[in-house]
Amino acid sequence: MKEKAKQLLKQIGWYHPLQSLYRNTRLQLTNLRYRILYRKYSGSGFTCNFCGASYSQFVPEYPSNDIAPVIYGQKVIAGFGEHVYCPRCLSKNRDRLVKVVLDHYLDSNHKRVLHFSPEKQLFANLSRRSMVTTVDIEPGFYKSIDKSITFADATQLQFADNSFDIIIANHILEHIPDDRKAMREIYRVLQQQGVAILQAPWSQSLPATIEEPTIADPIQQARLFGQRDHVRIYTLDDYVERLTAAGFAVRVISAVELTTYSHHAIQAGEPVVLGYKI
Repeated sequence: MKEKAKQLLKQIGWYHPLQSLYRNTRLQLTNLRYRILYRKYSGSGFTCNFCGASYSQFVPEYPSNDIAPVIYGQKVIAGFGEHVYCPRCLSKNRDRLVKVVLDHYLDSNHKRVLHFSPEKQLFANLSRRSMVTTVDIEPGFYKSIDKSITFADATQLQFADNSFDIIIANHILEHIPDDRKAMREIYRVLQQQGVAILQAPWSQSLPATIEEPTIADPIQQARLFGQRDHVRIYTLDDYVERLTAAGFAVRVISAVELTTYSHHAIQAGEPVVLGYKI
């Protein structure tokens, strides 16, 4: 019954607006709650590099019981931890990490940027200094972030070759069955000398990437890969090899180097993977 109602709402164009309203309402209430609860921690410690607020503690997020065994068992770096959300603006640790890269490692001013599945704070910040095109396979969920967002399948991008100076694909490739094709498409639409920020969860303990590209069982996907819509868990070496095979010159900024910016409560232990089109 629930699935039938969902399909009906999609057919009449109400599903995404209603879901977005529900999600945004919950988000605003959560934000208000955290602002009140975390007042006692404000004033020092970590500083959000989006809103500038400082707190001795940020809001933690831990894996739910259904995915905790694989996240902890395979030592997957996937965005969980002690200091995840900024209590003031709800930016997430992995989004603050991307902003560190844009601010300190790349020139992102006046660039043509392709932003997959845009994060609210990251898009708002980038759109003030660059020309940002946003896309997603379900754009209706992101209309409240960017009204101009359009549909895009990462394996069949509608853009011409060499269209963008910077591409941000922050934790999307682990969702895509044919990730190699998506990597080649991202490379194709990237401008010569351009760079793609290509973050993905990866395991610190697996000897090789595990994946089932054809899986379509959310319960099994959560159990195997740590999220209901993931189809793999990468190893870092394999992830870099796949990107290299797609044409990228890959640079990995180590988590050790990035500790310089740990005062922004970035994701602990997460390196940054940059793919250049040379």
